[in-house]
Amino acid sequence: MHRRIFVPGVLAAASLLLAIPASAAGYAPGAPGIGDPYYPYYGNGGYDVSHYDLRLTYRPATDELEGTATIQARTTQDLSSFDLDFLLDVSEVRVDGARAAFAASGQHELVITPKTPLPKGTPVTLVIRYSGVPSTKSAYGFSTWHRTPDGAVAADEPESAWWWFPSNDHPLDKATYDVSVAVPDGTQAISNGTLQSAVSKLGWTRYSWRSAKPQATYLTTLAMGKFDVTTGTSEGGVPVVNAYSADLGDNDGAARASVERTGEIVDWLSGYFGPYPFGSAGGYVPNTTTGFALETQTRVYYSPRQFASGSNTSVVVHELAHQWYGDSVSLKGWKDIWINEGFARYAQWLWSEHEGEGTTRELADYVYASHPADDTFWSVKPGDPGPDDQFDIAVYDRGALAVQALRDTIGDDAFFKVLKGWPQEHAYGNASVDDFRAYAERVSGKSLTALFDTWLFQPSKPAAATAAPTASLARTAGPPAQPASWKSIEATNDVHGR
Repeated sequence: MHRRIFVPGVLAAASLLLAIPASAAGYAPGAPGIGDPYYPYYGNGGYDVSHYDLRLTYRPATDELEGTATIQARTTQDLSSFDLDFLLDVSEVRVDGARAAFAASGQHELVITPKTPLPKGTPVTLVIRYSGVPSTKSAYGFSTWHRTPDGAVAADEPESAWWWFPSNDHPLDKATYDVSVAVPDGTQAISNGTLQSAVSKLGWTRYSWRSAKPQATYLTTLAMGKFDVTTGTSEGGVPVVNAYSADLGDNDGAARASVERTGEIVDWLSGYFGPYPFGSAGGYVPNTTTGFALETQTRVYYSPRQFASGSNTSVVVHELAHQWYGDSVSLKGWKDIWINEGFARYAQWLWSEHEGEGTTRELADYVYASHPADDTFWSVKPGDPGPDDQFDIAVYDRGALAVQALRDTIGDDAFFKVLKGWPQEHAYGNASVDDFRAYAERVSGKSLTALFDTWLFQPSKPAAATAAPTASLARTAGPPAQPASWKSIEATNDVHGR
């Protein structure tokens, strides 16, 4: 249940509400959620953001963050008030230069009431000044702000923005970003995109990063700490920036042996998915205690634990595949997660084949045979798994089986046209499972409704003949042999576990 909480500024909010003129009678508040049934209060209604300019100062010793967010948006309805998703303490809000009333509501809503109501279609500039200690904040009983010995990291899915910048926190509202962070000399700030400048003055260094292509809020990341930063360019011409905490200990070598192959893997994936969609690539490995990795746009987040057993190029392939499937083309609703995870997992299968450690067919046969009909694995529907099972292993493995079934059904020529054409068809936008099915039907010339229903929406194990039209499952004696790549692929099963 959401309950209203008051913060400094609420008395001003009350007085300004009384001051709204009668001419505003036809105006209404924007919805406190964007309309996603999985997460009813994530995102907001009534406006669309085009750009975030975040100017921050961070003190690693105390975890204090101060910021000014300047947000460019346009209203999509006649607005009397609207929400942003945010947790830190706000001291001032301005809407088009005029002071606005504000109040906190529910778990993470910042309700803003402008001095003058906003007509539909109006460009709006919002300025929010704020401060706080992110590690002291939580919502729904959790935090996505990760403290490290020398700083902190903001990275998580499906939310992480609330702890460090006010936003319309849903993938449907993508925007460009400028993120500028001042930290004490000797500490670095890592974010998405390209580094525009690093300027030192009076004991502080300000790092300014720019993301010039639309980016979802949960794909926007921030890391402050002491890093060893490496730079380079892939053979295909993509600039690569990687960063490693100075205190990774025994995981340092394996992390570098994996992440330093980013440029090679980006070029390899481009052969399947088309040109890399962004101006830079890379990853960072901070000294966190988390266990997951995340496809934060252009600058992938990896936990050190991903490399605890040695090098792990499979997880690098998975997260870089998301740059096309999930980042450039983002989901419309969180129920469409299969388009992200099924294809990122299938990229790992393609990499296995490339490395001579098991073909996609062998991996599909092995996964199919590993789960008997009464296994709960088959009860999860990758096409609409529900919020509790959104990152269940079935979304990954059954999701990849669905990709293989699509390939078997439409043939390699059409399949690889779909694989490469889809990221270009919806570049920098949003799409659903239904959109993907319609696109695959258009390219292949085949009706795929029954196939998608069987693989993505039925809570049961498909018959062997349906599962593997080109395989010998029905004829083999005993289960298929485990492919050599399976252990490394299996090691990424908790890749998005909180």
